[in-house]
This record gives sequence, structure tokens and C-alpha cells, in this order.
Amino acid sequence: MTEKLYYTSPKTFEWQTEIVRCTVIDGRKAVVLKESAFYPEGGGQPSDIGTIASVPVLDLIEDENELYHIVSEYPAGMSANCFLDGRRRIDHMQHHSGQHLLSAVCLELFGYETESFHLGADTVTIDLNTPHLSEDQMTEIENKANHYIFENRKIRTFFAGADDLKNLPLRKVPEVDGPLRIVQIDGIDTSACCGTHTAGTGEIGQMKLIKTEKQKGRIRLHFKCGFRAFSEFQQAHSLVKHTARFFQSSQAEIPERLHSIDQEMKHLHKELEFLKAENAALLTEKITNDQSGKMAAVLKERSSLKDLQFLAAKFHECGKDIVLLGSISEHAVLFSQKNSIHAGHTIRECLKEFSGKGGGSENQAQAKLADSNETESFFQAMKEQIIHASKDHPLN
Repeated sequence: MTEKLYYTSPKTFEWQTEIVRCTVIDGRKAVVLKESAFYPEGGGQPSDIGTIASVPVLDLIEDENELYHIVSEYPAGMSANCFLDGRRRIDHMQHHSGQHLLSAVCLELFGYETESFHLGADTVTIDLNTPHLSEDQMTEIENKANHYIFENRKIRTFFAGADDLKNLPLRKVPEVDGPLRIVQIDGIDTSACCGTHTAGTGEIGQMKLIKTEKQKGRIRLHFKCGFRAFSEFQQAHSLVKHTARFFQSSQAEIPERLHSIDQEMKHLHKELEFLKAENAALLTEKITNDQSGKMAAVLKERSSLKDLQFLAAKFHECGKDIVLLGSISEHAVLFSQKNSIHAGHTIRECLKEFSGKGGGSENQAQAKLADSNETESFFQAMKEQIIHASKDHPLN
């Protein structure tokens, strides 16, 4: 049986050991070592990565207390220097111990139990059995957790049999046979866990709660610890400094500057909407005078689809039952009608000769074309098809 250094010496990142045997597991080459610090995936914690005699470890399989190291080729000789990614291991230790501490604090302060834990490369989360977690609660949890980190409470790991478990204040007792590995944070938490952990809460470094999201009636709480939390702070601080330089203000003045910009943007938006409405009124008056009958057709150089829809409504108000509008900049064409021509069918029929896509209802439909040239061609084709389908030929 392999001696599991990840339990007895979790800060071992390099060691010399004997190769007990080389074998095959599920069609893959596998190596068994006398001692191994490589942690296999389990308990919400990913596996370690590293090398055996410079051969990369591709996967780790634990079967009946034996640890198999999956490799692409067998190492030469019967002894090997082994290395694992120490920064990855430390990150996992900080976050797994941090998760135990965070779960204990959530239970201590608000009675919220942790139902699951995920330790990923980008995000670390716990799922709490509550439908809501307020910002004030998050602040209280974060402050309490970091207070326990500052106190550097000792973290002990040991195996306990069935009789020992009866005397332990376990947060949750797993339904498994045989001895359980216990992780105990002094005076705070006692839990069954197979993962790697720091020697004390101080080694967690720091804890930062990032955000929450609802997940099947529960709250998923995202957090970061240690070096990952410090990196988060560095990035946030760099962004704040850059923003302050951009505004030529102090960091404390950023919220006020953003509020001022927001108010100015709202004012400009109102002015823009007023000018658009005024421009639409002038355009509809001009086109109504220039294009007699019940149809209006306008291909604009630059307009959003929303602007085209607004303009179509204005034309209808002026008595135009059939409105064909296009925007060269948006490569879009809008057909709106209050006649007997089905807008959606007409758009789709005309698109058969083009590479664009589109469709819509009986009263209004739209098409998105590949480029400006195709937009102009499609607009003209639609105009001809509408005239042909309509009994009214005002543009002839």
C-alpha cells in the first residue's frame, strides 16, 4: 500500500521514492509508488498534477487504498524523483480549509448548512440551504471568517473509528463504513474530509466573498482565499487606480463622478429621443408629400432597428398602410403593413434569392443581410415584390 504523504506531510512538493510496480489500469499505463504526495480527486477537491522521473502524471486513481499514477510511458529504473505543482496544492489547501471555516461561520451566525462544495480553477463555491443571503449578512460572515483566520486556530487531521465518532461534534456524519478522516478547526468546526488542509487558519491567508447566485432554491456563494484572494484584490485595486486616473480624481470621488455621468447620460438620452421624434416627424412629412398613395419606402444610411420600428409607426399614423424601411449601416430591412400582404411570408419569399435571414408576423417582419450591397439589392427586390403583390401602385 502506498504511503500517502499528502496526509502525513501535505507541504511535500518534491521527494525521492521507489517504484513498486508498473501495471495497466483500464487500458492505461499506471505506476505504483512506495510514497506519494499526489492527491487524487475527492471531497470536492481536484487532483494534483506533476511528474514522476520527468514523466507527467496524467491522472490518479485510488482503488482499495492503492494509488495508481496514470502515465503515458513508464519511468526508467525503479526509483524516481517526484515533483508536484506546489502552487496548485497550496491553493487547494487554502480553499479547502477556507471552505470548512466558511461553512462553520455560516452555520454559527445564521444556521445555514452547506450542502455542496466546488473547487475549480476559476471559481470556488459552496451551496447554502437558504434562498437568500443579504449583503449585510455577507459582510458579517466575511468579517467573522477573517477574524478566525487572524487568530490562527490550529487545524488537526486524524482518523477516527466508529467508537471515536460518537464523541466528536461532527457537523455531518457520512454514511460510510470504516475509519473516517477528520479535519478539526480548534473550537470552530469538526468535519469528515479526505482533502488536504493547512496547519492552521492563519495559513488560509485571507477570505473574500465575491458574489451569490440562486441555484435550485439555494444560494451559491462564491469566495476566494489566500493567494487567489490577494490576486483578486490586486486586480480590483489596479482597476480603481486606472479609473481614478481616467477621471482625474481621487479614488474616493469615483462613485460621485459615476453618478454625475449617469445623470448626464440620462439627460442626453432624453434629448436624443426628442430629436429622433422630431426628425421622424419631418421625414414622414417629406416622404408623404413625395410618395403619394398608401405606401412609403425609405432606405436610410444609418438607423437602428428600433429607430426603423419607431419610424414605421409614424408612417402608419400618417396614413401609410405599407411601409418598407432599410438601414445600410445595420444591414437590415423592415417591412410593416396594415394591408392584405403578409409581411413575414413576403420577407421569407424574397430572402430565397439572398444569403440573409429573417421573418416575422403578418403585420411586421424584418431581414438581416450580409453586407451593404446586399441590403440595397434586397430593399429594391422587396419594393418590387410589394408593388407587384399590392393592388395599389403609388410608386409607379
